[in-house]
Amino acid sequence: MTSARHLDTMEFEQLPLVADLPVPMGPEAPLSVMKLGGGAASGKAAAKIQLALPEGAPAYWADACRQLMRRDRVLKRLIPQLSSQALQPREGGADGAFATLARSIVGQQISAKSAKTLWNKFSRLLTEVKPELVLKLKVDDMRAAGLSARKVDYLVDLALHFTENRLHLDEWQDMADEAIVAELMAIRGVSRWTAEMFLIYYLMRPNVLPLDDAGLIHGISQNHFSGDPVSRSDAREVAEAWKPWCTVATWYIWRSLEAQPVA
Repeated sequence: MTSARHLDTMEFEQLPLVADLPVPMGPEAPLSVMKLGGGAASGKAAAKIQLALPEGAPAYWADACRQLMRRDRVLKRLIPQLSSQALQPREGGADGAFATLARSIVGQQISAKSAKTLWNKFSRLLTEVKPELVLKLKVDDMRAAGLSARKVDYLVDLALHFTENRLHLDEWQDMADEAIVAELMAIRGVSRWTAEMFLIYYLMRPNVLPLDDAGLIHGISQNHFSGDPVSRSDAREVAEAWKPWCTVATWYIWRSLEAQPVA
């Protein structure tokens, strides 16, 4: 179950949410283990670590990385090895938000490869992925593209939320994370996990801890507990040291799994 859900996490990022953006991949070889010393010399070495962050990373990313390396021995090792990768912005606006959520609904409960194929078939029914155009589609055409009756209902409900202005898109930047999660979960087919992925990948919120994500739980197990089983409570305790940068820590925990074989 763990591997399957981790792939779901990666699916969300691999969605070319609005445009076919390349997904940064981790190193092919297993990550090396950096020795963690305790003296003044190790402190000086840590101070010299240079982060090669890519262009377009969120403004808070560099500061978050430095703080996380000071607070978490695992991230002190991972971040320097993976710092050439960082979260990248997606296309904004209402249409970008709609396409992001629509694609997450289409890809539910299926593999990444199947999700991509299904999305391509569905999107070919549209000149643009916009809510008003989705509402003009015939149910039979959507079903013929491979969508289940349930996913058709979910997409229609999502489109209605956008066209009927049930969402506070213009206020999202000033709204608390939990308020946005609650608003999104009022849409049929949008789970808490989907809403939190939206906060991370679309709104780029810095302090999202998706405890429903099995990939994160698996990553904490592998990196912090030598592979021993980890509960949500254990993960929450580890993440206390990550605040207010849980998004950044989660992102690098995910990247570390890309360097490991998926069982």
